[in-house]
Amino acid sequence: MSDRKAQGIEATNQAFRRYDQVEKRQEYHLAEADHAEAFDEETRIPTCDLGRFLHGNEADKQAFADELGDALRRLGFAILEGHGVDTSLHDEADARILELFTEVPLEEKMRYRASRFGSVNQGYFPIKETSDIHPDLVEGWVFCRRAFDLDDDPTYRGADFWPRPGFEPLFRRVAQAHERLILPVMQSLLRSLGCDPHLYDRRLTGTNFGLRLNHYPPMSAADEASGAGRMLGHEDVDLFTFLPASRVEGLQILNRASGKWIRLAAPRGSIILNTGDYVQRISNDIFPSTTHRVSPPRLAPERQRPRVSLPMAIYLWEEEMLEVLPGLEPRKYEPVKAIHFHTRITSKYYGDDYAVG
Repeated sequence: MSDRKAQGIEATNQAFRRYDQVEKRQEYHLAEADHAEAFDEETRIPTCDLGRFLHGNEADKQAFADELGDALRRLGFAILEGHGVDTSLHDEADARILELFTEVPLEEKMRYRASRFGSVNQGYFPIKETSDIHPDLVEGWVFCRRAFDLDDDPTYRGADFWPRPGFEPLFRRVAQAHERLILPVMQSLLRSLGCDPHLYDRRLTGTNFGLRLNHYPPMSAADEASGAGRMLGHEDVDLFTFLPASRVEGLQILNRASGKWIRLAAPRGSIILNTGDYVQRISNDIFPSTTHRVSPPRLAPERQRPRVSLPMAIYLWEEEMLEVLPGLEPRKYEPVKAIHFHTRITSKYYGDDYAVG
């Protein structure tokens, strides 16, 4: 383990503040470790019925937008029900994630080692190698739009992205199911801000996204003693993220109002939604990019269970501009190209030479 990563177990986010492109006053340790942090046992993440937007009239859509907007203003997170994605699809994906990470040999996975394409680091991340600043106890695999046979591209080659041909069709179904939720969520956010709900329709049709498959192996005694988290405390860079609920404890979010952590336990079949840096920028800080992390479960037997997750991050294409939305005055941020914004932030994880522009 590098000295920088060892220091990351004790580090706080403020050590990397120079990389942030939106205001983040909160301070937190990258890992829970033995920092004796306070937990918020009272606050519950609001549950919002997306079905009211998908199947309701204009009044239903506005009511959902107001409810979702309120949840995201306060906490940056909401739990979505009524989204229409079959729970069995997520269950099948969980099983295939375990298969991908445990049955494909490491040397074969390393053939797909992550590298930047556009603004996003895509491919396989070995355990403890998600970033350069913390030894996360997770191995991950990021698949962006080009990894899927989505757009009838005759040059598409699945073997360039997938170690087994059978993986792509299933995860394509997952990506397409989540993709159908992008416009309803974005239109709801815009409604809640009093903006034209269709302002982003073009930019979010066939847009850039990253489907990340995560495998958290059972923890060894050395892992537990190290104090490393399963995934470091961070804020997502994107517009927003769809995260199907996990069966194993670990996800925690920071209540910025109290400075305490909330253990998030979402019902099976629900999808967790959180806003990221892109949305904080264009909403003029109204919708915060909220801090979250994955910590070891409290119960020892749970730490011996593998944990999987499949968050889908919604981006914009690299040449799109991020601008504060109309009517949100005074504007705190200047317009910036998505690739510059994105890579300046993520250079905290991958090194200063990662930034473009």
